[in-house]
Amino acid sequence: MRNTFPLLVETDFPRLRRARLETIQANLGYRCNQACLHCHVAASPKRSEEMSWETMELLLSLAQQLGISRFDLTGGAPELNPHFRRLVLAAREQGLRVIDRCNLTILNEPGQETLAEFLAANDVEITASLPCYVEENVDRQRGDGVFASSLSGLRKLNALGYGLPGSGKVLNLVYNPAGPTLPPDQQRLEESYKEQLATRHGIVFNQLFALANMPIQRFGSQLLSTHQFDDYMSLLRSAHRQDNLAGVMCRTLISVDWEGFVYDCDFNQMLGLPLGGRQTRTHLAELRSRQLHGAPIRVAGHCYGCTAGQGSSCGGALEVVSVPAMGELS
Repeated sequence: MRNTFPLLVETDFPRLRRARLETIQANLGYRCNQACLHCHVAASPKRSEEMSWETMELLLSLAQQLGISRFDLTGGAPELNPHFRRLVLAAREQGLRVIDRCNLTILNEPGQETLAEFLAANDVEITASLPCYVEENVDRQRGDGVFASSLSGLRKLNALGYGLPGSGKVLNLVYNPAGPTLPPDQQRLEESYKEQLATRHGIVFNQLFALANMPIQRFGSQLLSTHQFDDYMSLLRSAHRQDNLAGVMCRTLISVDWEGFVYDCDFNQMLGLPLGGRQTRTHLAELRSRQLHGAPIRVAGHCYGCTAGQGSSCGGALEVVSVPAMGELS
């Protein structure tokens, strides 16, 4: 796989500083039952990295110490970590809002027969990847049979109340473009998703998040191999919107890898960019005594993927939010 890091590290992207920390996004491991072309983690069934329970205990302790309100669990397929359910139970006992970034097909894997019921019983919010409502497009991007398996997973979740009005069980879907283009208007695309999934398959959900593909890992390597990297970066830079800087996720989130090292965002984690532009990595155990509010954020060329067009974050398209500028927002 070709590495885009040398092409991204030098950048003129505007400087940023942190606001109040609200979310810990934890990557529980790179093992996954899929190997998607757009995956910025390069996850696959062959990966073996996974977070230990000892590191998860540090996560829980830090969340309590810093007054964190939200755990965002990702991977790979986070549910494949053997401590996933134990972590969810402990986080919910602490009153944390828990989000599971689920690929839907994991709900049909051997050994995961009770996963959907577990998530529902513990009021875990589900953010599920479904890059299109057309079978051919999904299977081309994610593998044969993925669309049918994803629909099966969605039906299981709907049967448990997920996505139904008034149920309180949140089911959000995630869209990624198939190639080097920006996502279409999120609101209009959500309307199309809801109409098509309801009409064709009787499936409902709450919101659609439209995310831009990042020029790193598998997608970045594909761009280099097809000689589209420079054009894609030009697209991202030309579509940069200064207003989106206020809402980028790295201002209120930290990303933690499976070993417990901390980064400004999930994409920086995959590029190995230390927290806040430090020369060495910061571990959870060291973070306890460090002040995050107002600290600088490490930026690189890929950051234009978050500010281009309507903007892109783990919660979908960005909206201009009222967050203190911390001096170096732009």
